[in-house]
Amino acid sequence: MTDRIPSFRRLAVALATAVLISAGTPPQADSDRGPVTNLPLPRYVSMKAHEGNVRRGPSLTHRIDWVFKRRDMPLQITAEHGHWRRVQDRDGAGGWVHYALLSGVRTVLVEKEMLAVRASPAPDAPITAHFELGVVARLSSCTLRWCRISANGYRGWAQKQFLWGVDPGEVLE
Repeated sequence: MTDRIPSFRRLAVALATAVLISAGTPPQADSDRGPVTNLPLPRYVSMKAHEGNVRRGPSLTHRIDWVFKRRDMPLQITAEHGHWRRVQDRDGAGGWVHYALLSGVRTVLVEKEMLAVRASPAPDAPITAHFELGVVARLSSCTLRWCRISANGYRGWAQKQFLWGVDPGEVLE
């Protein structure tokens, strides 16, 4: 009986050590996927609500750092925890927002003053409108260099490099 106790203790110590070593390391998973939704991370969404509290952590007990006040504003989700999503805006400012305040509808932020919006995805296509810097536009589709966007009844193709809310290599149909 005494021979078994030391081996049991060795096993218990080995297990406890393994638990302590792995406690600080998150489980190995596909780091490109959210642990809650299994959707890609990072990814773009938009604000569904007119206002959304941005918290320091993923719960109602965490302090509100600020409030997003622009419906349809594009945001980038960088992490997930339960019903909470860590988001950031174009300037990198962000925090934790409840998922109910977010929408999967894709929007973009115009990053160029008087951005030419064209009838087709070509630099010599006729201009259908000009969008001011800071306009939030709905995103319809994208090629490697152009995106079809619309805002306030105007629509057309804009060069992707002047839009925030879509990745450079992203293609949307």
